Amino acid sequence: MILDEEKPDNYLKGRGAQFNPHNRFAKNDYVQEHQEGIDDWEQETHKTKFIYGKSKSIVNKVESPDVGMAYSLNPYQGCEHGCTYCYARNAHEYWGFSAGLDFEQKIIVKADAPALFKKFLERKSWNAETISLSGNTDCYQPAERKFRITRQLLEIALAYRQPIGLITKNALILRDKDILQEMAKLNLCMAYVSINSLNEDLRQKMEPRTTTAKQRLKIVEEMSKAGIPMGVMVAPLVPGLSDHEIPSILKTIANCGAIAAGYTVVRLNGAIGGIFEDWLRKNYPDRFDKVWHMIQSCHGGNVNDSRFGDRMRGDGSISKMIQDSFRLHCRLNHLNEKRIQLDSSLFKVPKIQLDLF
Repeated sequence: MILDEEKPDNYLKGRGAQFNPHNRFAKNDYVQEHQEGIDDWEQETHKTKFIYGKSKSIVNKVESPDVGMAYSLNPYQGCEHGCTYCYARNAHEYWGFSAGLDFEQKIIVKADAPALFKKFLERKSWNAETISLSGNTDCYQPAERKFRITRQLLEIALAYRQPIGLITKNALILRDKDILQEMAKLNLCMAYVSINSLNEDLRQKMEPRTTTAKQRLKIVEEMSKAGIPMGVMVAPLVPGLSDHEIPSILKTIANCGAIAAGYTVVRLNGAIGGIFEDWLRKNYPDRFDKVWHMIQSCHGGNVNDSRFGDRMRGDGSISKMIQDSFRLHCRLNHLNEKRIQLDSSLFKVPKIQLDLF
């Protein structure tokens, strides 16, 4: 285990990525000189900046066959949580930013999301399929405390009786327990919490601005007691770092009231490969080779993987051991025994249009 004082003096505390890799869509590369001091991220150059974005539409049809959702809605682009492995980092390049520090520091706020959501729901062709918040970045990331866009979206969903699935790793979701409880009474929502480790030291290094595992378990427990069906995504599992925690995680979440669980194995596509490699070398230099090769063994000798059907969980002997362990402990803890099917039959455009904003 590497201690903080053993890291380079210019290690940016509170950030997952430590640099800005080149945006593959940009014509020119650029280098930003790093200033001295271990607390540089507190300086102006490393503070989070919010950028208001405009969208033509807000609900996206998910074409990928292996992500478990048909439609997604993302009120924010970029995420201050700073998870080193986050697959959404690459999408930040489409906005002209880097997948590294830019992804954590330059957050695009879609303030027009509620109005666009209402417009989408009022299409005559809409059949009220479940919409997931979010398919990309966390809808309860720190920005939500200020902008409250996710709460507005839930208010609209309740008014229109639109089924919603949620996934987050932020305890801010408890703020909206009142709305989610009303939706759950109508079988209109299910929420997932992302937990890939109960090891607080690992969590702080790999997901620097997320809430603790203890707080995430509190989410599962409180929401379950409120009648909201809860699941946990044990994702992503990192072979050699967190895969051994499968039995303890599944037992703990079941005791907290979770009724479902899923998992993915880490994959490092695009710019994420370099970001995660840099992070792993700096935080676990003594385990780098072992962990890196184990990740490769799950993805046909690569750390990246775009194969539908295999990319989310990998293949090979290590992947098979993870799969077998996960299935066994789900069965032992009575997880995934009941499939939740949200009710789309109640959907109706309100006759009286309330001003929700």
